[in-house]
Amino acid sequence: MNPENLKLNTICTHVGEVADRQFKGAVSPIYPATSYNFEGVDEKRYPRYFNTPNQQALTRKLAALEHAEAALIFSSGMAAICTSVLAFLQHGDHVVLQKALYGGTHNFVVNEFKRFGIEYSFTKGLEKKDFEAAIKENTKLIFIETPSNPLLHITDIKMVAALARANNIISVIDNTFASPVNQNPIAYGIDIVAHSATKYLGGHSDILAGAVCAKKEHIEKIASLGINLGGNLSDYTVWLLERSIKTLGLRVKAQNRNARKLAKYFSKNEAVSKVYYPGLKSHPGHELASTQMKGYGGMLSLELQPGIDMDHFLTSLSLIKPSMSLAGVESTISVSVRTSHALLSEEERKTQGISDRLLRLSVGIEDKRDLIADFEQAISKVRAKQI
Repeated sequence: MNPENLKLNTICTHVGEVADRQFKGAVSPIYPATSYNFEGVDEKRYPRYFNTPNQQALTRKLAALEHAEAALIFSSGMAAICTSVLAFLQHGDHVVLQKALYGGTHNFVVNEFKRFGIEYSFTKGLEKKDFEAAIKENTKLIFIETPSNPLLHITDIKMVAALARANNIISVIDNTFASPVNQNPIAYGIDIVAHSATKYLGGHSDILAGAVCAKKEHIEKIASLGINLGGNLSDYTVWLLERSIKTLGLRVKAQNRNARKLAKYFSKNEAVSKVYYPGLKSHPGHELASTQMKGYGGMLSLELQPGIDMDHFLTSLSLIKPSMSLAGVESTISVSVRTSHALLSEEERKTQGISDRLLRLSVGIEDKRDLIADFEQAISKVRAKQI
C-alpha cells in the first residue's frame, strides 16, 4: 500500500497500523515493553530511541500525512520544536524567527538561546524584505509559524522556503494551527514541519505529544539529539494518538466549516470590535492563505467591544469552555495574555499586537447554531448586569 496513492481519510485510518497477526484485531495492538531482546534481532529496541513498534508505526502515518520521508513523535510540542531547532545549531550560530510566534516558542528562544551562545533575530514584519533584512552570515535556521498563534497571521511559506534554500539555511515551520489537513509545507519547500500533536492530531484534549516531519537525513539528526534529551512519548499515548488521528480529516473539516461560519457571524455582530480569521476576505492574509491552505482552520480570535465585561462574559458561557489549550472536538476559549502568551512581557505582547482583550476561540464540532446561541446568551447576561 503506497501512501502517495491514498486520500486523506484513508491515510488517517490505515497507514501506520500495527498488524495484529495473532488475533486479527481491527486496531493496532499496544506494545508497552521498555525492555526488548538484543540477541538475534534486526533492531535493538528501546523507547528512548524512538523505535518501538507503536512509535515506528505512528511515525509512518505522520510522514504520510505531511508528505515527508520520515517523522518522529515526541512527548510534547515544545519537545519537538526545541529538539528540532537545537539539532541544527551550535555556539555562534544565528536564527531568524518571524515576528509573531506562540508564546512558548518565543519564551524558549529569549530565555534559553543565550546559554548556548546562539544569536537570534525576530523579523519586523512578514514580508520577504523583513526576512532578508534579518539574515546574517552566520544564520543557520529560519523558523516560522502560519497561521500564527493567536492573531492568525499568514506567512508566505513558499517565499520563506526559497529564501532559506538560496542562503543554505534550514527552514522550520510550526504547522499546528493548520494541521496536515489544511496545509502541507513540505510541498512548498520547507525542510522541517513541527506540530503540537496535543492539538488537532490528538483532537480530544486528552493527549500531550509533539511531532516532526522531514526528510530522513534531517530526522536522523533530530533523533540523535532527541535520544540524548529523552523526549520520547509513552507507547500508551502513542497508541491513543494513532487512534485519534483516524478521525483527523473528519474533525478538522467540520471545525473548518464551523469556524468560517462563526467568523462571518462575529464580523457582523455589534458586540465584537475585531475578528481575526484568514477565511474572511477582510483578513490581510486571506489571498495568501487561499493559495497555500486547503481550508482556513478551526481557530479564530476576536475582541469584544470595550464596554463589555470580558470576565463576566467568560463565566457566562455554557457550551464554550474557558480553557488553556485548543483544537479539541469541544469549543474552547482563552485569554491570550493570561495563557498562551503570559510569559511574554507587556512590551513583547504589544509588539505582536496582542491586546489584553484578545480572546482566542478554538471552534469544535458542535452545531454552529448552538455555539452562536451560547455566545448570544453570554452577551445578554453581561448586558443585563450592566444595566
